[in-house]
Amino acid sequence: FKKCNHNDHIQNLTIVSEFHLLGISDDPDLQPILSGLFLSMYLVTVLGNLLIILAVISDSHLHTPMYFFLCNLSATDICFISTMVPKVIINIETHSTVISYVGCLAQMSLFIIFGCMDDMLLTVMAYDQFLAICYPLHYSVIMNPHLCVLLVLLSFFISLLDSLLHNFIPLQFPYFKDVEISNFFCDPSQVLNLACSDAFTNKVVIGFVVIISGFLPISGIFISYYKTVSSILIIPSSVGKCNTFTTCGSHLSIVCLFYGTGFGVYLSSAISHSPRNCALASVISTVITPMLNPFIYSLRNRDIKNTLRHLRMCRI
Repeated sequence: FKKCNHNDHIQNLTIVSEFHLLGISDDPDLQPILSGLFLSMYLVTVLGNLLIILAVISDSHLHTPMYFFLCNLSATDICFISTMVPKVIINIETHSTVISYVGCLAQMSLFIIFGCMDDMLLTVMAYDQFLAICYPLHYSVIMNPHLCVLLVLLSFFISLLDSLLHNFIPLQFPYFKDVEISNFFCDPSQVLNLACSDAFTNKVVIGFVVIISGFLPISGIFISYYKTVSSILIIPSSVGKCNTFTTCGSHLSIVCLFYGTGFGVYLSSAISHSPRNCALASVISTVITPMLNPFIYSLRNRDIKNTLRHLRMCRI
């Protein structure tokens, strides 16, 4: 397989038809354990998020903007983890590391769409909490159903744009330096590094992506929480401050978990030279985080707990 050289003619390079996913471990004794762990985490994530969606839909008291966004976040988490884990389990069970070129691009596209959608929805939820706490009298007028739907659609189209920008390089330059991806899924950053494109194009695309999916959401969340905390601190009652902070606690926990694990993966890839360690760090960010989200909201949210308890009693 000839490596990329920009002085070479295009016909001297090879278009790949498949990639090989390195995975977490190639130890045959660990494969059944890994398969069971991935399957367990996948089922817990899907069932946990489905319970939240069911609770929000079944209880009319939860038909508010905050729970509407939470419902969309749960649906996005289900789609996000479904882009990777089923393929991982199939590869482990069939003792295969192969994913087709089209399958890899499709997985990468869906991964970016739903990952960025998570990012955008967390930003929208921070804005929603800012309005609810800082402008309570105008909240119901500002955050009307039309605006809620518009914000979700806007989040989706921004995520779609992010995915298209990521796919620009692999589609424009379908020639790769290697076919081995050092992860258990088609990691967008690794696919871009393997693509035979010039450094300037890579930097431009990555710059746009960082702005869309990184700088803007983080800035929006930071500004929203800065104004929210400033408003909470001027509340005279300590009980009122405590109740308001509790309301923000679930969302803030998920924001810290989402960005904390993402930053951890970035640090591990920069510090560690072991592909296995980087793949293991990716599991925390891409699989464990969506699994923990429903627990954080259900355990810290009284309304969700009451609705789930009521649903359980109705079944009995």
